[in-house]
Amino acid sequence: MRVLALLDGTLADPEAPLMRADDLSVTRGDGIFETILVVARNAREMGPHLDRLERSGALLDIPTPPRAAWERAAQAVIDAWPWDTDHEMALKLVCSRGVDGGDGTPTGFAMGSPVGPDTLRKRRDGLVAVTLDRGFAPDLKERAPWLLLSAKTLSYAVNMAALREAERRGADEVIFTATDGSVLEGPTSAVVLARGRTLITPPPSSGILPGTTQGALFRAAEKAGWETKVEPFDQEELRTADGVWMTSSVRLVTPVHTLDGTPIKADPELYRDLTGLYESLY
Repeated sequence: MRVLALLDGTLADPEAPLMRADDLSVTRGDGIFETILVVARNAREMGPHLDRLERSGALLDIPTPPRAAWERAAQAVIDAWPWDTDHEMALKLVCSRGVDGGDGTPTGFAMGSPVGPDTLRKRRDGLVAVTLDRGFAPDLKERAPWLLLSAKTLSYAVNMAALREAERRGADEVIFTATDGSVLEGPTSAVVLARGRTLITPPPSSGILPGTTQGALFRAAEKAGWETKVEPFDQEELRTADGVWMTSSVRLVTPVHTLDGTPIKADPELYRDLTGLYESLY
């Protein structure tokens, strides 16, 4: 089941061809995207996702369509989704630079897809993760902004290759590390750890995406009296933390219970507390 809408709000056949063969998203992966969880017609963190889409567009010099167009397309997908039979939907917003040699008009659309069984399994059972070297220093973003380290681009080949490597190692997920051993992010998620009543996540200045679900979790935790910090930490701290979670829009707040083949602390009660805090926002 998929629902596809164009930026004018028109529904299109999701099984029919949409992109031209010479669209730069096809030939060069030159574009940006966001994925938003929609539960019972409620799109979670739509504002922060659109903010991040615009920020990614600015980094790539793509003239992103106006926010109203994305909201219109998203609403068309939400209105057409079969909510009676499917309570959740992953809503993807995609923006390409457009046709190679064209007039610079970007291509955009919104598509809704079901939340798959593997995602539901990971929510339920937690994650086996491995650490993999991402190959850059934590200050590279500032020294080389043309590398687009903090943009959410369509060029996810490295991220998908990392997940395949994790699968070869018998794991579900990857935690990327910088050349100095500090923690970065997952291929499609942010990393959060707990020390007592403090939640910590790495800083976007290290070249990672600012996490929308991580941001929501921190807002909820602060309201409940937790301390939150955005600061660097070494991968060894993952092994001694009171809990480690990967946060993403569709997988939500998912605990890591095994890292590089060794069990780490994964307190079910703490996981329930954090999930409850996150869900309290909605």
